[in-house]
Amino acid sequence: MEYRFAEQLKRLPELAAELVRLKVDVIFCSSTPPVLAAKKSTTTIPIVMASSGDPVEAGLVASLARPGGNVTGLASYGPELAGKRLELLKEAAPAVNRVGFLWFSAGPGIQARLQLKEVRSAALALNIKLEEIETKVLPNDLDGAFRNAAQQQINAIIPASQRVFSTERKRLVELAGKYRLPAIYPEEEFVESGGLMYYGTDRVDAYRRAAVYVDKILRGTKPADLPVEQPMKFEFVINLNAAKQIGLTIPPNVLARADRVIK
Repeated sequence: MEYRFAEQLKRLPELAAELVRLKVDVIFCSSTPPVLAAKKSTTTIPIVMASSGDPVEAGLVASLARPGGNVTGLASYGPELAGKRLELLKEAAPAVNRVGFLWFSAGPGIQARLQLKEVRSAALALNIKLEEIETKVLPNDLDGAFRNAAQQQINAIIPASQRVFSTERKRLVELAGKYRLPAIYPEEEFVESGGLMYYGTDRVDAYRRAAVYVDKILRGTKPADLPVEQPMKFEFVINLNAAKQIGLTIPPNVLARADRVIK
């Protein structure tokens, strides 16, 4: 196993090229940005992705049923889940009427823009005013972003599912608590770090299923012949400690729907 981890997105092409030079048999990637970097580095080495919001839109595969190239694996319903997160946020905090969509605009923003589109549709249906909150320099921009949210009287936050926020999750959660803003996050680690709620695909299950792709490819199956799968298991987690911190009482019917409640 050859492991490579990019602390910054700009290092992904360099690391992908390094793996190609090592002539590995399969490249395994966690999400869209590293898959894009790997695909640009090789058209012959098979690439397996554990999660990609919309691999067709991102140009990773020709179609889910017939990938057609050297990339296959699992899609993650990333954009569609963004709208569902807003629905759950409204159910958990009925008084919410002005929501900020926090996204990092300085990097590859394909998935974030798709998520924003879904959140806009959900906001319209729920009669919620949606505001975009852009960040360009992390972590410095986060403090300013939350100050701007407070000035705009935003009363809830939805961060985009972007890898750059994962590394700053503790600070992001702290700021949501400081400004007493209900928030629902795209990764379970945010809730483990003290965040209010998480809704998304079961990533442990996704990685296990992605391992099956790696196994099949190592046994001789071509990635072009392996259809991209979509997630089958989802998780909804609520942190009652975080709710108490911001003075929010989660309705019993919402708590009953949670797969896990942190007390």
